[in-house]
Amino acid sequence: MGEIQIGRLLSANSREFLVGCHVSQANLPELGALTRVDLENGLAVYGIIMDISIAEDGFVRQLATVEPIDEAIVRDHRLNRNVPLEIRVLSVGYRSEKQICHLLPPQPPLGLDRLVLCLPSEVVEFTSSGRFGYLRHLLQEPSPLMIEVLAAHLQRAQWAHDQINQVDWSRRAVQEIITWLRDDYPTLIRVLHCLADARLFDGG
Repeated sequence: MGEIQIGRLLSANSREFLVGCHVSQANLPELGALTRVDLENGLAVYGIIMDISIAEDGFVRQLATVEPIDEAIVRDHRLNRNVPLEIRVLSVGYRSEKQICHLLPPQPPLGLDRLVLCLPSEVVEFTSSGRFGYLRHLLQEPSPLMIEVLAAHLQRAQWAHDQINQVDWSRRAVQEIITWLRDDYPTLIRVLHCLADARLFDGG
């Protein structure tokens, strides 16, 4: 399976970037997915999808007031029209000269750079490097979506690790998260409750 292009960058800074894309429901990227942007200087910036939003569309606003809506019109709108979809991606690391670092990239991507979805093998490689340092970027994110995105990412990453029989990867990740949040009990409890819902933590 080849790489899947999600979209192209609209804006970026050292911590995050915004991507515009045109996708159907079938290949809509998911929260928590690990993505990559390749820069011209050989640097590759990794990010986790934090939010997906569909911008207001005047055509949709008109259709929404009409009942019933012909399903053929709905399909045509989703498949043939340029639906204004925006994706917010949080930078969590980079690759330079084949070495993966879980630090913020030394420079952000540029406008119109391509954002691609990481394949399972690359997810395993990135998330296995070091000691889960990239997760601190998520844990420091003030967005109310942070906990849900964290759980979604761990689910997706564990699936990738399952393909090579690393079934305890998420357990080790959760132990690191508990260590990082030991002095922030309220956040830790919220995180553990969410991870339990995602069946990534059993409370034992």
